[in-house]
Amino acid sequence: MGASARDPPFGRPMRYQSGMTAPGKDIPALLDIMRRLRSPDGGCPWDVEQTFETIAPYTIEEAYEVFAAIEDKDWPGLKDELGDLLFQVVFHARMAEERGLFAFGDVVEAITTKMIRRHPHVFADAAAPADSGAQTASWETIKAAERGAKGPAGVLDGVPLALPALTRAEKLQKRLSSVGFDWNSPKLVLDKVAEEAAEIVEAHASGASQAEIEGEIGDLLFVIANLARHLKVDPEAALRTTNSKVTRRFKWIEAELARQGRGPKDATLVELEALWQLAKTESVT
Repeated sequence: MGASARDPPFGRPMRYQSGMTAPGKDIPALLDIMRRLRSPDGGCPWDVEQTFETIAPYTIEEAYEVFAAIEDKDWPGLKDELGDLLFQVVFHARMAEERGLFAFGDVVEAITTKMIRRHPHVFADAAAPADSGAQTASWETIKAAERGAKGPAGVLDGVPLALPALTRAEKLQKRLSSVGFDWNSPKLVLDKVAEEAAEIVEAHASGASQAEIEGEIGDLLFVIANLARHLKVDPEAALRTTNSKVTRRFKWIEAELARQGRGPKDATLVELEALWQLAKTESVT
């Protein structure tokens, strides 16, 4: 059980003498701002109304915005986005504290305890892993032991449903691989990719229902995620890269058409394909 909602987890609230909450570079300032925002007496009505369930989508959104700033190498933006993500952690911790569940300090204690436990080669006397691959294997072994300590569980239990589908597929496959249920080479996975693609063609040609075709496409995507894992590629990152490439190339096509006084709807498919190929030769990647 955490501290009561009336006890700030890191000491007294930081305030100017005027009573205004002070900005600052330390966590207590942020905790005080969150406490003030959630206060039924003079707080922000919107913040007061929020629950874990209503805030969770914003937490996911902020994590993606952190990733976007990194992809764009927008370092000032990254500072702001990391702040937004940290605020989400503080928001959830404050709501938990109000319910008497735990406080922000308990969150910090939980993660520091976990990091120490999962790095025995740094914080204890365990032998150092030979490389990052061995460290990853050690990490997964420790995580499996942690899951086992919580009681009997299935191999696939605990893989979050809220993850993006490709990422969750990859994590499910890692768990299956840990018990030997996996192909032992990328070549075998490529054969499975071809098999699943052929099943989509067959389903479509035979007049299969929409649900059946959806199932076949899902099977193919699942195998593609497995192929990415075998080739040490992050499938989400790979698809994001392609999405960005398509966006840049089509913007180039739009610019070319605009110079002709036209838009994409004014061009034929043949013209659009020709411009697409030209974009590739122009190194629009």
